Amino acid sequence: MSNRKALNDQITVSGQPSESEILGLPDDGFRSVINFRTTGEDDQPIGPDQERKLVESAGMKYVHVPVSMDTISHDTVDQFRQQLEALPKPVFAHCKSGKRAGAMTMMHVAVENDMSGEETLSKAEQMGFECDVPELKDLVKSYVDQRSDASTVQSGNARD
Repeated sequence: MSNRKALNDQITVSGQPSESEILGLPDDGFRSVINFRTTGEDDQPIGPDQERKLVESAGMKYVHVPVSMDTISHDTVDQFRQQLEALPKPVFAHCKSGKRAGAMTMMHVAVENDMSGEETLSKAEQMGFECDVPELKDLVKSYVDQRSDASTVQSGNARD
């Protein structure tokens, strides 16, 4: 998996891993896997149910958070973040190419670190996450701005 990107020591993002790569994740220290692919997506060599069995057989926790541009919302991100908090770390998060997984996990990291939406998009770009879908870019920015203290501080509305 040459497209692995470590967001921090707790979360690594990638495109779709193969069966052997999934089974090797514990050797790399991973304790949990989050799959953002929807059931029946194109070019899906391993369905979510089969992936769950592989991940659990390797001794890791598995969470399936199906995300598509039609279904992604602030509520979806909130639900993912709650599930992420409960998982043993480090976590390996993936989708087909890594874009959805990158967006979802970057929103979490950004809110945890009180970043603004613009800072989040800039940091994502620096890390090599290409956000070429305007709707996803808008969602990342609005989600982080609404849930992070940074947007309040930057607009001069910070409370003492």
